[in-house]
Amino acid sequence: MPSPDDAAPGSAAAADAAAGDAAAPASDSDAVVSEGPEGSAGVPPAEASEPMRQEQQELHGRLSVLGDSVIESTQVFDDIVVRIKLESWRRAAEVARHELECDYLSFISGIDWAPAPKEGGDEGASDTSAPVQPTEMTPGAAGAAGRYQVFAHVQSTRRHWGVTFKADVDESDPRVESWVSVYPGADWHERECWEMYGFSFDGHPSLRHLYLPSEFEGHPLRKDFPLLARVVKPWPGLVDVEPMPGEPAEASATAETTDQ
Repeated sequence: MPSPDDAAPGSAAAADAAAGDAAAPASDSDAVVSEGPEGSAGVPPAEASEPMRQEQQELHGRLSVLGDSVIESTQVFDDIVVRIKLESWRRAAEVARHELECDYLSFISGIDWAPAPKEGGDEGASDTSAPVQPTEMTPGAAGAAGRYQVFAHVQSTRRHWGVTFKADVDESDPRVESWVSVYPGADWHERECWEMYGFSFDGHPSLRHLYLPSEFEGHPLRKDFPLLARVVKPWPGLVDVEPMPGEPAEASATAETTDQ
């Protein structure tokens, strides 16, 4: 059984939750935090369409120790998402561990908010995905200043609350401080993020490949990484077409060539 600070897999699903919209409001009996322009907690109040529970209000209040390191905060379902300055990234880990009593690191990952390039350029085929992929940069919860962000989710196994931290990363030099000294379970998550997004984690004990061979070039989760399978065979891939009963094979081959 893993220790509380050992992170669990599933960063892709967690990324969707961190970027999602808030759910419908809870019961009218739940109170909404109202803290004025800057919030009595000393940080921008969490904007939410769903009222905060008492535990969330307390958690938000404890975030006051981060002061002006907080750029923006919001509520997504039962999760508070806090966007902080990059230079405060490691400080956020210390606050989470000691001030917020978050003893469990769920994940650390990166995200590339750039829209996925169209196959064949701007003149490429229409997007057949559902929902249709965005054509402009969409920063998600708590906003973003650029293309790349690093984010992490921590939880308290005793207080039963959680918070997601996110920070903007420089596109030309994607570098951020490591959380390993605070949460040892961050080790392999930061290795994965370094490998898939190209983010460097200063202070990590040994950044090395986790999934890919050492000679591999590029970062597969960046939106501009070329998917060679789609270069060799257009997406969605063409399949061999068998002739319909009573149809000559030549007609089927002609139809397949026309589709290409």
